[in-house]
Amino acid sequence: MTDFSDAISVAASGMKVQATRLRHVSENIANTDTPGYRRKTVSFTETMNGATGTGGVEIDRMRLDRTALDRIYDPTHPLADASGHFDGSNVNLLVEIADAREAQRSYEANLKMFDQVRQMSTSLMELLRR
Repeated sequence: MTDFSDAISVAASGMKVQATRLRHVSENIANTDTPGYRRKTVSFTETMNGATGTGGVEIDRMRLDRTALDRIYDPTHPLADASGHFDGSNVNLLVEIADAREAQRSYEANLKMFDQVRQMSTSLMELLRR
């Protein structure tokens, strides 16, 4: 049964990191129009448990995108400088939507693997009962 639990553990770690990634993407989308907001990105790292030999994935760290902020001309905005410009966000909605779709599909793939392992373990238990 340890192989089944190892596979479930790997799938669960994949679902966890993709859920975190999707949360950051949704925060980026929600703050598209927030002046001075910098896009958040996450990176993943592979983990390996030396004692059991099982692996997984986890969030390495969250970073702020350092690309230049959009300069927006609106002299009536309270944050506008003397030239009438203020710093917008560096969130690109097309990139965020693509990231959200990729995270969703990765989550679904891990969920499918989780479900397959669960079905296999259930089938094995039924065979052993006979």
